[in-house]
Amino acid sequence: MNFFKKAAEAIQNSDAIIITAGAGMGVDSGLPDFRGNTGFWKEYPAISHLGLSFSEMANPRWFEENPKLAWAFYGHRYNLYNETFPHKGFNLLLEIGQAKKAGYFAITSNVDGQFQKAGYSEHFIEEVHGSVNHLQCSIPCSSDIWEAGNLSIQIDTKKFEALEPFPKCTKCGAIARPNILMFGDWSWLSHRSDKQSTNFQYWLRNLKTQIAQPVIIEIGAGRAVPTIRMKSERLANEFNAVLIRINPRDFQIPHDINGIEIQAGALEGIQQIVNQF
Repeated sequence: MNFFKKAAEAIQNSDAIIITAGAGMGVDSGLPDFRGNTGFWKEYPAISHLGLSFSEMANPRWFEENPKLAWAFYGHRYNLYNETFPHKGFNLLLEIGQAKKAGYFAITSNVDGQFQKAGYSEHFIEEVHGSVNHLQCSIPCSSDIWEAGNLSIQIDTKKFEALEPFPKCTKCGAIARPNILMFGDWSWLSHRSDKQSTNFQYWLRNLKTQIAQPVIIEIGAGRAVPTIRMKSERLANEFNAVLIRINPRDFQIPHDINGIEIQAGALEGIQQIVNQF
């Protein structure tokens, strides 16, 4: 059977959709997925000269040791994400989810805020690694998390340095940082993401109360940081649900899971499935 047709039937036969998304979800919007150091250095050539990998750069220590470098990296990402518009695949999935009797929920490891920009409700989004659109104190001096608002981060692209003034903590005046889980990060304030996770668990309990059957649609979640893939597989097992995995490279699904493998990018995969409705 045509895999796209099979996926379309699984979605049509479901009562709710759970969208699980990794970095590949944003590629068709024009966002980089930083796949390997080669891809990362292509996006940030100045960092290639420093010899820093993505995991080394995405570390909270730079806000203390070199805030110009830290805010050049995160300021560029903030600017890029806020200038980018979600591709049509976001809207297609939202339309499907809104039409389901038990609705939708989106879980993402991305920090770009694209689901909100595409019109998804804040009540039905879990950002497991936080959001570039929210800030916290880099120390931190308190548990405060606040919206970034309209940040204006100017960057000297040749030196790859952010220009002062930098965002500051509203309480103590220390350098502020994005409320994002970084590598080796003991300072991340997780309670915003924890609340989203609680919302998701409550939503899942409602599914069980309603005896509603979800389908899981995973998009662009790679193996390097397998958080989303593992969550998708756990949900598929918990609900005995179909897992549709859309990925141009890492599309394989374990044999013990009822899955449909779609070897495609996010937008192509979603559109091809929707075309079968």
